Amino acid sequence: MKPRTSRAGTEQAAGRIRGIPVLLLQTLLVVAVALPAGIAIAPAFLGPDRPFGASQAAPPWQQIPATLSAPGSGAAGIGPLSDNAPVPAGAALAAQLNGTLKPDGAGSFTGIVQDATTGQVLFDRAADEARIPASNMKLLTAGAALRVLGPDRRFSTRVVAGPTPGSVVLTGGGDVLLGSGESAPGAVLGRAGLATLADATVEALQAGGVTGAVSVLLDDSLFTGPSLSQAWSPEDVAAGEMAPLYPLALNSARFDPAKTTGPRPQDGAMTAAEAFAARLAAAAAAAGLSVAPGVARIGAGAPDSAYDSAHAKVLAEVQSATVGQQVDFMLQTSDNYLAEVMGRMTALGAGRPGSSDDAIAAVLAQVRDMGVPTDALRAADVSGLALANRVSARQLTDVVRAMTSGTDARLRAALSGFPVAGLTGTLGDRYTDAASAAGAGLVRAKTGTLNTVIALSGYVVDADGRLLVFSFVGNGLTPGAANKAALDRSAAVLAGCGCR
Repeated sequence: MKPRTSRAGTEQAAGRIRGIPVLLLQTLLVVAVALPAGIAIAPAFLGPDRPFGASQAAPPWQQIPATLSAPGSGAAGIGPLSDNAPVPAGAALAAQLNGTLKPDGAGSFTGIVQDATTGQVLFDRAADEARIPASNMKLLTAGAALRVLGPDRRFSTRVVAGPTPGSVVLTGGGDVLLGSGESAPGAVLGRAGLATLADATVEALQAGGVTGAVSVLLDDSLFTGPSLSQAWSPEDVAAGEMAPLYPLALNSARFDPAKTTGPRPQDGAMTAAEAFAARLAAAAAAAGLSVAPGVARIGAGAPDSAYDSAHAKVLAEVQSATVGQQVDFMLQTSDNYLAEVMGRMTALGAGRPGSSDDAIAAVLAQVRDMGVPTDALRAADVSGLALANRVSARQLTDVVRAMTSGTDARLRAALSGFPVAGLTGTLGDRYTDAASAAGAGLVRAKTGTLNTVIALSGYVVDADGRLLVFSFVGNGLTPGAANKAALDRSAAVLAGCGCR
């Protein structure tokens, strides 16, 4: 059996910096979390001009705050940047990056660094070469979903009246982050809970005078086409990097929300429906009703093959976290399943069928509308798991720049989802050594990892207060080699850059 090709969705993070005092870690996190809110102040991440002290060793945006900001205080800990901040000199920056951006063993790195405000290219190493992007592909999906669906959109999971008396239909609406218990309004994973949905269903049945046994049906017809792509390695599917796609699932098609690796349910919709039926049975028993064993799919045969649950009476409903929150969760955790579902929901939102091919077409259409040239871009999926994807470092930074500095304010919602170096998401256990520690708490970037591929694309405010966007992509690398360190050192160079 050939070796597995990827770890695109399992770039797990420890969420802490070893060796850094707890107070320092907390304060770094305050600055890092506050930064996206500062970006949202204006389209170009700029505020009123303010004087810069060229001799300042530790500028305000890189200082540890004297006090911790209260949760939800937004950008109180950081002021807007000035367009008078000096732009790094390309030659000085290249001299440093050429020393850090070196592969450990085989392969090579391409890369680009741009000034976010002007788009000026400060570093370019074969930036137009189309390469396997790994999970950096999710940046394109994030931007497309925010543009089509909007950051405030929620997905509904409904229970509607079934085709026969006493039957109910659990109807998937795109929420694959369902929880099995009560709805958790403050959460993303588990924001909508099946126990809450079951309780509301029983109340509706009682109000409608239903007696006797209740039967549960499943409508997961929102998505069309194959549930698995031929572009994905069967070994990756078996290992849990991906699973057959459905418009409803528990825990992003995971058996246990606390375990984000290992095999997934191969029928996430039915797994969720059976969990709902169990919750419904418990709630029904307390109300003097009963639930018939088993769950059947709508459309599997007569008499419900022509049943239209979209126009049936709604008995109960729970709603997902917002698209903006789900996009952030997707970028933080690099979950392939959620990314592919988000792609299909984007296709549906654009008036296309909910298939894998339509997800790809819808995402690429939105990327073009962002002003990103896509002639050389090749997409085999929207999660980055497929080895057939080809995206250049320049295209990736174009997307990041659209998020930080473009005119479409909807894209700002993705910024808080970028993992923070040494603190959150898939960067939580990186930037721990002396060579990269200068970027801890400052670099925000999407990671990407396959066996021979590694990528890092994101943004950082340098020591002079200039917002930079960057992308580094390595292909043909030696599996298991220490190539993450090269990317982390290079991004840390940007964070500490005076580079003049």
